[in-house]
Amino acid sequence: MTSDNDRRRGLLARLRERPAARSRGRRRLGAAVRLIAALMLAGGAYTVFAPGAQAQDNPQLTGAAAEGKALFDVSCVTCHGRNAQGVEGRGPSLIGVGAASVEFQVSSGRMPLARQEAQAHRKPPVFTDEQTRQLAQYIQELGGGPVVPGGDDLHEDGNVAAGGELFRINCSQCHAFGGGGGALSSGKFAPSLHPATDRQIYAAMLSGPQNMPVFGDNQLRPEQKADIIAYIQETLKHNQDQGGFNLGRYGPSTEGLAIFLIGIVALVFASLWIAGKS
Repeated sequence: MTSDNDRRRGLLARLRERPAARSRGRRRLGAAVRLIAALMLAGGAYTVFAPGAQAQDNPQLTGAAAEGKALFDVSCVTCHGRNAQGVEGRGPSLIGVGAASVEFQVSSGRMPLARQEAQAHRKPPVFTDEQTRQLAQYIQELGGGPVVPGGDDLHEDGNVAAGGELFRINCSQCHAFGGGGGALSSGKFAPSLHPATDRQIYAAMLSGPQNMPVFGDNQLRPEQKADIIAYIQETLKHNQDQGGFNLGRYGPSTEGLAIFLIGIVALVFASLWIAGKS
Protein backbone atom coordinates (compact mmCIF):
# COMPACT_ATOMS: atom_id res chain seq x y z
CA MET A 1 0.00 0.00 0.00
CA THR A 2 2.83 2.29 0.89
CA SER A 3 4.57 1.71 -2.42
CA ASP A 4 1.36 2.56 -4.32
CA ASN A 5 1.11 5.84 -2.43
CA ASP A 6 4.73 6.62 -3.18
CA ARG A 7 4.16 6.00 -6.87
CA ARG A 8 1.13 8.28 -6.86
CA ARG A 9 3.06 11.06 -5.12
CA GLY A 10 5.93 10.70 -7.60
CA LEU A 11 3.53 10.81 -10.52
CA LEU A 12 1.85 13.95 -9.14
CA ALA A 13 5.24 15.59 -8.62
CA ARG A 14 6.27 14.88 -12.23
CA LEU A 15 2.98 16.25 -13.49
CA ARG A 16 3.56 19.44 -11.53
CA GLU A 17 7.12 19.83 -12.94
CA ARG A 18 6.01 19.50 -16.60
CA PRO A 19 3.94 22.74 -16.68
CA ALA A 20 6.81 24.59 -14.98
CA ALA A 21 9.25 23.30 -17.59
CA ARG A 22 6.85 24.25 -20.39
CA SER A 23 6.47 27.77 -18.93
CA ARG A 24 10.26 28.20 -18.79
CA GLY A 25 10.49 27.12 -22.43
CA ARG A 26 7.82 29.62 -23.41
CA ARG A 27 9.68 32.40 -21.61
CA ARG A 28 12.91 31.55 -23.42
CA LEU A 29 11.13 31.35 -26.74
CA GLY A 30 9.46 34.70 -26.08
CA ALA A 31 12.81 36.28 -25.21
CA ALA A 32 14.31 34.93 -28.42
CA VAL A 33 11.40 36.30 -30.44
CA ARG A 34 11.74 39.72 -28.79
CA LEU A 35 15.52 39.74 -29.46
CA ILE A 36 14.99 38.92 -33.14
CA ALA A 37 12.33 41.63 -33.40
CA ALA A 38 14.70 44.19 -31.82
CA LEU A 39 17.47 43.23 -34.23
CA MET A 40 15.12 43.55 -37.18
CA LEU A 41 13.99 46.96 -35.93
CA ALA A 42 17.61 48.12 -35.58
CA GLY A 43 18.41 46.80 -39.04
CA GLY A 44 15.45 48.63 -40.51
CA ALA A 45 16.50 51.88 -38.83
CA TYR A 46 20.04 51.47 -40.14
CA THR A 47 18.72 50.84 -43.64
CA VAL A 48 16.74 54.09 -43.46
CA PHE A 49 19.56 56.27 -42.10
CA ALA A 50 22.61 54.54 -43.64
CA PRO A 51 22.48 56.35 -47.03
CA GLY A 52 23.01 59.69 -45.27
CA ALA A 53 25.98 58.36 -43.32
CA GLN A 54 27.44 56.79 -46.43
CA ALA A 55 27.02 60.05 -48.32
CA GLN A 56 29.09 61.79 -45.63
CA ASP A 57 31.81 59.10 -45.71
CA ASN A 58 31.92 58.98 -49.51
CA PRO A 59 30.69 62.30 -50.84
CA GLN A 60 29.71 62.62 -54.46
CA LEU A 61 32.94 63.62 -56.15
CA THR A 62 33.53 65.24 -59.52
CA GLY A 63 35.61 63.46 -62.12
CA ALA A 64 38.88 65.19 -61.21
CA ALA A 65 38.29 64.68 -57.49
CA ALA A 66 37.51 60.99 -58.02
CA GLU A 67 40.82 60.60 -59.86
CA GLY A 68 42.49 62.47 -57.01
CA LYS A 69 40.95 60.13 -54.46
CA ALA A 70 42.38 57.14 -56.32
CA LEU A 71 45.85 58.75 -56.18
CA PHE A 72 45.35 59.68 -52.52
CA ASP A 73 44.39 56.13 -51.53
CA VAL A 74 47.60 54.80 -53.08
CA SER A 75 50.15 57.45 -52.06
CA CYS A 76 48.81 59.49 -49.13
CA VAL A 77 46.42 57.41 -47.02
CA THR A 78 49.22 55.84 -44.93
CA CYS A 79 50.10 59.16 -43.30
CA HIS A 80 46.93 61.22 -43.71
CA GLY A 81 44.40 58.47 -43.08
CA ARG A 82 41.16 57.43 -44.68
CA ASN A 83 39.20 60.44 -45.95
CA ALA A 84 42.25 62.63 -45.12
CA GLN A 85 41.37 62.79 -41.42
CA GLY A 86 45.01 62.41 -40.36
CA VAL A 87 46.98 59.73 -38.52
CA GLU A 88 48.39 60.57 -35.09
CA GLY A 89 52.16 60.68 -35.16
CA ARG A 90 52.33 60.39 -38.94
CA GLY A 91 50.45 63.15 -40.70
CA PRO A 92 47.92 65.90 -39.95
CA SER A 93 44.33 66.10 -41.07
CA LEU A 94 43.84 67.72 -44.47
CA ILE A 95 40.21 68.65 -43.90
CA GLY A 96 39.89 72.38 -44.52
CA VAL A 97 43.44 73.03 -45.77
CA GLY A 98 42.13 73.62 -49.28
CA ALA A 99 43.53 73.02 -52.73
CA ALA A 100 46.18 75.73 -52.23
CA SER A 101 48.03 73.78 -49.55
CA VAL A 102 47.99 70.58 -51.60
CA GLU A 103 49.20 72.36 -54.72
CA PHE A 104 52.12 73.99 -52.89
CA GLN A 105 53.28 70.85 -51.09
CA VAL A 106 52.85 68.41 -53.98
CA SER A 107 53.99 70.59 -56.90
CA SER A 108 57.19 71.55 -55.06
CA GLY A 109 57.96 67.90 -54.27
CA ARG A 110 57.73 68.39 -50.51
CA MET A 111 54.99 65.79 -50.42
CA PRO A 112 54.97 62.82 -50.33
CA LEU A 113 57.39 63.20 -47.41
CA ALA A 114 60.25 60.71 -47.36
CA ARG A 115 60.76 60.95 -43.58
CA GLN A 116 59.84 63.15 -40.64
CA GLU A 117 62.28 66.05 -40.31
CA ALA A 118 62.30 69.57 -38.94
CA GLN A 119 61.30 70.80 -42.37
CA ALA A 120 60.12 69.36 -45.66
CA HIS A 121 62.71 69.97 -48.40
CA ARG A 122 61.96 70.95 -51.96
CA LYS A 123 62.67 68.13 -54.43
CA PRO A 124 61.52 67.01 -57.89
CA PRO A 125 57.77 66.42 -57.79
CA VAL A 126 56.40 62.87 -57.81
CA PHE A 127 53.12 63.78 -59.50
CA THR A 128 52.45 65.54 -62.77
CA ASP A 129 50.65 68.90 -62.89
CA GLU A 130 47.41 67.18 -63.81
CA GLN A 131 47.69 64.68 -60.96
CA THR A 132 48.49 67.51 -58.56
CA ARG A 133 45.33 69.33 -59.62
CA GLN A 134 43.33 66.12 -59.14
CA LEU A 135 44.67 65.62 -55.61
CA ALA A 136 44.00 69.27 -54.81
CA GLN A 137 40.44 69.00 -56.11
CA TYR A 138 39.80 65.91 -53.97
CA ILE A 139 40.94 67.67 -50.77
CA GLN A 140 39.01 70.78 -51.77
CA GLU A 141 35.76 68.84 -52.15
CA LEU A 142 36.33 67.00 -48.87
CA GLY A 143 36.56 70.05 -46.64
CA GLY A 144 36.93 73.28 -48.61
CA GLY A 145 39.61 75.89 -47.98
CA PRO A 146 41.69 78.45 -49.91
CA VAL A 147 42.11 78.02 -53.66
CA VAL A 148 44.73 79.49 -55.99
CA PRO A 149 43.25 81.50 -58.88
CA GLY A 150 43.33 79.97 -62.34
CA GLY A 151 46.18 80.46 -64.77
CA ASP A 152 49.96 80.21 -64.57
CA ASP A 153 50.79 83.94 -64.84
CA LEU A 154 49.46 85.52 -61.65
CA HIS A 155 51.58 88.69 -61.73
CA GLU A 156 50.69 90.07 -65.15
CA ASP A 157 48.91 93.09 -63.66
CA GLY A 158 51.21 93.39 -60.65
CA ASN A 159 52.96 96.60 -59.60
CA VAL A 160 56.66 95.82 -59.12
CA ALA A 161 57.39 98.91 -57.02
CA ALA A 162 54.47 98.29 -54.66
CA GLY A 163 55.41 94.62 -54.53
CA GLY A 164 58.95 95.48 -53.50
CA GLU A 165 57.68 97.56 -50.59
CA LEU A 166 55.30 94.81 -49.49
CA PHE A 167 58.05 92.20 -49.82
CA ARG A 168 60.46 94.17 -47.65
CA ILE A 169 57.78 94.63 -44.98
CA ASN A 170 56.32 91.13 -44.91
CA CYS A 171 58.80 88.68 -46.44
CA SER A 172 62.40 89.84 -46.25
CA GLN A 173 62.79 89.05 -42.53
CA CYS A 174 62.77 85.33 -43.33
CA HIS A 175 63.48 85.03 -47.06
CA ALA A 176 66.16 87.75 -47.02
CA PHE A 177 66.15 90.89 -49.14
CA GLY A 178 67.32 88.98 -52.19
CA GLY A 179 64.86 86.10 -51.77
CA GLY A 180 67.64 83.59 -51.12
CA GLY A 181 66.12 82.32 -47.89
CA GLY A 182 67.53 82.17 -44.40
CA ALA A 183 67.92 80.09 -41.26
CA LEU A 184 65.23 79.85 -38.59
CA SER A 185 65.15 78.15 -35.19
CA SER A 186 65.14 74.39 -34.42
CA GLY A 187 66.71 73.34 -37.70
CA LYS A 188 64.09 75.06 -39.85
CA PHE A 189 64.69 77.57 -42.60
CA ALA A 190 62.92 79.88 -45.01
CA PRO A 191 63.54 78.45 -48.50
CA SER A 192 64.87 80.31 -51.50
CA LEU A 193 62.19 81.85 -53.69
CA HIS A 194 64.13 81.55 -56.93
CA PRO A 195 62.77 78.15 -58.08
CA ALA A 196 59.18 79.00 -57.02
CA THR A 197 56.48 79.55 -59.65
CA ASP A 198 53.68 82.11 -59.49
CA ARG A 199 51.18 79.51 -58.32
CA GLN A 200 53.52 78.12 -55.67
CA ILE A 201 54.16 81.57 -54.20
CA TYR A 202 50.47 82.41 -54.20
CA ALA A 203 49.62 79.02 -52.64
CA ALA A 204 52.26 79.51 -49.95
CA MET A 205 50.80 82.89 -49.01
CA LEU A 206 47.32 81.36 -48.74
CA SER A 207 48.29 78.23 -46.81
CA GLY A 208 51.27 79.26 -44.67
CA PRO A 209 53.44 76.12 -44.94
CA GLN A 210 55.88 75.17 -42.16
CA ASN A 211 56.77 78.35 -40.17
CA MET A 212 55.38 80.77 -42.73
CA PRO A 213 52.40 82.83 -41.54
CA VAL A 214 49.16 82.77 -43.51
CA PHE A 215 48.56 85.82 -45.70
CA GLY A 216 44.88 85.49 -46.46
CA ASP A 217 42.87 88.07 -48.36
CA ASN A 218 42.32 89.96 -45.10
CA GLN A 219 46.07 90.39 -44.64
CA LEU A 220 47.08 90.87 -48.27
CA ARG A 221 44.50 91.54 -50.95
CA PRO A 222 44.72 89.50 -54.17
CA GLU A 223 46.15 92.47 -56.06
CA GLN A 224 48.83 92.90 -53.38
CA LYS A 225 49.77 89.23 -53.71
CA ALA A 226 50.13 89.83 -57.45
CA ASP A 227 52.39 92.82 -56.70
CA ILE A 228 54.66 90.70 -54.49
CA ILE A 229 54.87 87.95 -57.09
CA ALA A 230 55.69 90.52 -59.77
CA TYR A 231 58.54 91.89 -57.64
CA ILE A 232 59.93 88.39 -57.00
CA GLN A 233 59.70 87.27 -60.61
CA GLU A 234 60.66 90.48 -62.39
CA THR A 235 63.23 91.96 -60.01
CA LEU A 236 64.71 89.39 -57.65
CA LYS A 237 65.08 86.68 -60.30
CA HIS A 238 66.30 88.92 -63.12
CA ASN A 239 68.40 91.46 -61.25
CA GLN A 240 71.81 91.74 -62.94
CA ASP A 241 73.57 92.78 -59.70
CA GLN A 242 75.02 96.00 -61.06
CA GLY A 243 76.99 96.44 -57.86
CA GLY A 244 79.14 93.36 -58.46
CA PHE A 245 79.22 89.81 -57.14
CA ASN A 246 76.09 89.15 -55.08
CA LEU A 247 77.61 86.72 -52.53
CA GLY A 248 74.47 84.59 -52.71
CA ARG A 249 72.19 87.51 -51.83
CA TYR A 250 72.05 86.43 -48.22
CA GLY A 251 72.21 89.98 -46.92
CA PRO A 252 74.66 91.97 -44.77
CA SER A 253 75.98 88.97 -42.81
CA THR A 254 77.84 87.38 -45.73
CA GLU A 255 78.89 90.78 -47.01
CA GLY A 256 80.34 91.74 -43.63
CA LEU A 257 82.12 88.38 -43.32
CA ALA A 258 83.57 88.72 -46.81
CA ILE A 259 84.78 92.27 -46.12
CA PHE A 260 86.33 91.15 -42.81
CA LEU A 261 88.16 88.14 -44.22
CA ILE A 262 89.29 89.76 -47.44
CA GLY A 263 90.07 93.08 -45.81
CA ILE A 264 91.99 91.64 -42.85
CA VAL A 265 94.00 89.28 -45.07
CA ALA A 266 94.82 92.16 -47.43
CA LEU A 267 95.91 94.36 -44.51
CA VAL A 268 98.12 91.58 -43.06
CA PHE A 269 99.88 90.98 -46.39
CA ALA A 270 100.22 94.73 -46.96
CA SER A 271 101.81 95.13 -43.52
CA LEU A 272 104.25 92.25 -44.13
CA TRP A 273 105.15 93.70 -47.54
CA ILE A 274 105.78 97.12 -46.09
CA ALA A 275 107.82 95.66 -43.23
CA GLY A 276 109.90 93.59 -45.69
CA LYS A 277 110.60 96.61 -47.87
CA SER A 278 111.68 98.74 -44.95
